[in-house]
Amino acid sequence: MSEVFEKKILNGKTAVITGGGSGINLAIAKRFAEHGARVALIGRTKEKLDAAAAEIGEAGGSATGHPADVRDYDALSGAIKAASDAHGKIDLVICGAAGNFPAPALGMSANAFKSVIDIDLLGTFNTCRAVFEHLRRPGASIINISAMQAFTAMPLQAHVCAAKAGVDMLTKCLAIEWGPDGVRVNSIAPGAVDDTEGMRRLAPTPEIRQQLTRGVPLKRFATKDEIADLALFLSSDAASFITGAVVVCDGGQSLAGLGISMMSALRPRA
Repeated sequence: MSEVFEKKILNGKTAVITGGGSGINLAIAKRFAEHGARVALIGRTKEKLDAAAAEIGEAGGSATGHPADVRDYDALSGAIKAASDAHGKIDLVICGAAGNFPAPALGMSANAFKSVIDIDLLGTFNTCRAVFEHLRRPGASIINISAMQAFTAMPLQAHVCAAKAGVDMLTKCLAIEWGPDGVRVNSIAPGAVDDTEGMRRLAPTPEIRQQLTRGVPLKRFATKDEIADLALFLSSDAASFITGAVVVCDGGQSLAGLGISMMSALRPRA
């Protein structure tokens, strides 16, 4: 358990987490469960969700899996209803389902570009829209998982940059519209996070990893637990007056010209 928080601060709350079967989102689910939340995991693969829920249960937490594709609004709405039926009212939402692959704009089909927009941006809207009636009350919190690509141009990431920029603007718009109902909406923008599928794709060799690490002022990648702790803070009463914020957690990476360093690291060698 994280040493940052010494007491269970989410007791009695229910959290819905899309993309919750792996990576950053599973780390958030585990952290929330450690702090007393009932967790509903949503993703495309039932077996992965069941394994994640079982892992949380074995650690003493409460979790269920509800398969659905965030691009399918009706299926997603059904999964959210099932989560509410299983755990009661929904208090917290993490919109974490995402897609990424490195590709130059000229080497990417229109369908490939659209697939990332649909998962990241449309999927985030679908989740927020479908869950709203289940958490429409003061104290509710939505966190959208964004990325540095939302505000830092990067080679081979035009699709992700466009999608995540949309996610951050959606966050701000919903914060304005849903604030009067007491619903807070924020984004977390992680930098490079160790032991994730995204970094395995973006830094597939030790040489590229070393190049990217040199561009981080703190000289390392984030851990999944560090992103989970930030999500825990933003979901807690300690952040009760924070809404419409894009909280960057990147070790200063976006301040150091990441786009240029990535271009150097990923440009094909002659």
